[in-house]
Amino acid sequence: MDTAFFPRLRREMGATFALALPLVLGQLASVGMNAVDTLLAGRHGALTLAAVGVGSAVWSLVILVLIGVLMAVPPSVSQLNGAGRRAAIGALFRQALWLALGMGLVLLVLVRHGDRLLGWLGVAADVQPAATEFLAGVSWGAPALAAYLCLRYVSEGVGLTRPTMLFGLAGLALLVPLGYWLLWGGFGLPALGAWGLGFATALVLWLQAAALALYLRRSPRYADLGLFARFDWPEPRQLGELLRIGVPMGIAIFMEGTLFVATALLIGSLGAVAIAAHQIAINLAALCFMVPLGVAMATTVRVGYAAGGGDGSGLRWAAGGGYAITALTQVVTASLLLLAAEPLARAYTGEPEVVALAAHLLLFAAVFQLSDGLQAASGGALRGLKDTRLPAVITVLAYWGLGMPLGWWLGIHRGGGAPGMWIGLIAGLTAAALLLTWRFVRAARAR
Repeated sequence: MDTAFFPRLRREMGATFALALPLVLGQLASVGMNAVDTLLAGRHGALTLAAVGVGSAVWSLVILVLIGVLMAVPPSVSQLNGAGRRAAIGALFRQALWLALGMGLVLLVLVRHGDRLLGWLGVAADVQPAATEFLAGVSWGAPALAAYLCLRYVSEGVGLTRPTMLFGLAGLALLVPLGYWLLWGGFGLPALGAWGLGFATALVLWLQAAALALYLRRSPRYADLGLFARFDWPEPRQLGELLRIGVPMGIAIFMEGTLFVATALLIGSLGAVAIAAHQIAINLAALCFMVPLGVAMATTVRVGYAAGGGDGSGLRWAAGGGYAITALTQVVTASLLLLAAEPLARAYTGEPEVVALAAHLLLFAAVFQLSDGLQAASGGALRGLKDTRLPAVITVLAYWGLGMPLGWWLGIHRGGGAPGMWIGLIAGLTAAALLLTWRFVRAARAR
């Protein structure tokens, strides 16, 4: 083996890690907002926990749609940056902001009618009212989340990832007292229950978006980009290019996410204990996933920069650094879930039945850590190349052609309950990981 291999790999891992660490912390803070909602709801009661679990599943659809489509921004920005065309980034940002706000308004309206989805899916009748209240409160945050993601992705695309961490952690810290206050009441305000918890999340999202916009406008690091230099009306050609890249990515991420969301909603027919246990397990799994997702986002930026500069060897090394970090982190998270399943479950609730089932489900979560990390790493590398169409097809087939049918057959049809559904998750993620990795290897060789 070439003696220069390991020194180069360490350099690549170091460069990716420097970008990824703030992204990982920022992603953990973002998902931590759902964790805060879940923890506060769990202390309020099992019914509130189940309702927020189901409501969060529907709200996750909004997050996935926005993240997926707007993920067209980081590779577009990083390729312009790599090609030495930083002056064009401002115009791209303004078009992306139009796209983000339009999507946010549409999704606000859709979430406010989420009660119809809950009834159609047969969510337990005693859970539906509070879940609908949570959705009504959190829906006001959809436009703010869209704008925040657009601002954040531009910053990440030029390799400035610390704002993601700082504003993410600030929002998380604010949600804890605000969510508690609106849920339980106090200082002259009556207890607002699940609606108050949802509205607290929406309010924090608006504050995050406003603060990040002000930061990007005033920080000298972004001055040459001209992000707010002028007002631009929507430009169909550039919006079309963003959609061409973003819609397939949106489909891919949506298909993965809806595999989890649909699993939660199907488990919703099994009663409050199963719902609550699944919510705890999936919440912890989502927290773990933020590590490879942050690494994948950093890989997108580094691969995009190399691709924009025409450096085929550089993009392969950038991807290799991302894969290496992901392998290490997934071994750690799998070990944590295996060794500390019950204590982790007890952190959410003291109800023995819920703790026992949640701890059992966490063992399944440990099994799919490697697959989940591998598909994230490959997806991030492919996004850096703006290779999005075939990955979308692969994702649909893996998650909905294999994962969901198998999970439904084992969990619902065969009576295996929540563990049967989780076996379907493992199958879908593993198939996606193998196929996406195969696609990237072919694409990288072609470069």
